Amino acid sequence: MTEVRREVFGEMPPEQGGGVVEKFTLKSDSLKVEILSLGCIIAALEVKGRDGEFTDVVLGFDTLEGYTRKHPFFGAVVGRVANRIAKGRFTLEGKEYQLFLNNGPNSLHGGAKGFDKVLWSPQVVPSGVCFFRLSPDGEEGYPGALQVWVTYTLSGRELAINYRAQASQLTPLSLTNHAYFNLAGQGSGDIYDHEVSIEADSYLPVDDTKIPTGEVAAVQGTAFDLRQPVELGKHLRNFRLDGFDHNFCLQQAGVRRLVARVRHPPTGRAMEVHTTQPGIQFYTGNNLDGSLKGKGAATYPKHSAFCLETQSWPDAVNKPHFPSTLLRPGQEYNHTTWLLFSAA
Repeated sequence: MTEVRREVFGEMPPEQGGGVVEKFTLKSDSLKVEILSLGCIIAALEVKGRDGEFTDVVLGFDTLEGYTRKHPFFGAVVGRVANRIAKGRFTLEGKEYQLFLNNGPNSLHGGAKGFDKVLWSPQVVPSGVCFFRLSPDGEEGYPGALQVWVTYTLSGRELAINYRAQASQLTPLSLTNHAYFNLAGQGSGDIYDHEVSIEADSYLPVDDTKIPTGEVAAVQGTAFDLRQPVELGKHLRNFRLDGFDHNFCLQQAGVRRLVARVRHPPTGRAMEVHTTQPGIQFYTGNNLDGSLKGKGAATYPKHSAFCLETQSWPDAVNKPHFPSTLLRPGQEYNHTTWLLFSAA
């Protein structure tokens, strides 16, 4: 059985619109997850190691104040469009749209005030919580009004995140959760001893602003071949890589499938990612620099966490040969990602 608890976490500052932020705690025998109504943020995720002890494996803050200041999207749902749109610009039905540029020359994760920075309306559901918001027409430059539902449900060792949306006019849409994981426990240094595998035969090479070049490249014989588990630190050294921040292309099935697995041998903790999405962004916390004070006064240096963001391919709205991210009126966007934890 999953227990769901609801409490007040804090109050948004008046200059950010005010409003009460609630925290929802979902608890099973194997997992404990804390989720905020601000940005649908996963604020904590406690999972057992082989010693049977619970440890929090996601980066974040102890108080609301941390989340209301600038931070790298810790634990949040990002949108309307996760990842980057080149020059923040796209054309739909003959009309050009210009978004806010918040990542060099590009728009990232929804713009200046994306889904991560707004209060959602929560409702407790069996074994979880459903968050709703209406993104008004023109919000952050995007066309059409968008109704969005994000539902977290916990069952045993598995956390499911379902994203649904309906639009009043044609709009690009790609939603993901941006949790930063360290299976040794948040605040416990680098992730070099983690073993990672990703079930992808191809990936998207990027330019120096992290926009896909348009090529869909085979992973075979490259640093991006993660089809067999690699020890992350060794792998980065062997290939002289500064880290990953790339989209891996998944089979276009639209049904649940295992797409990534990460294991931390010293504690025995493992995490599997299953999804219906066409892509997954593997990011190794390259931009973390130790300047943020996290939970329990922990610092988060470079490579102290990884993200596995299930998503549509970046800049797909400008790349007709990529899987489409366009949602039309009368259609429903509906994707689910499952995180399955174990210890052995």
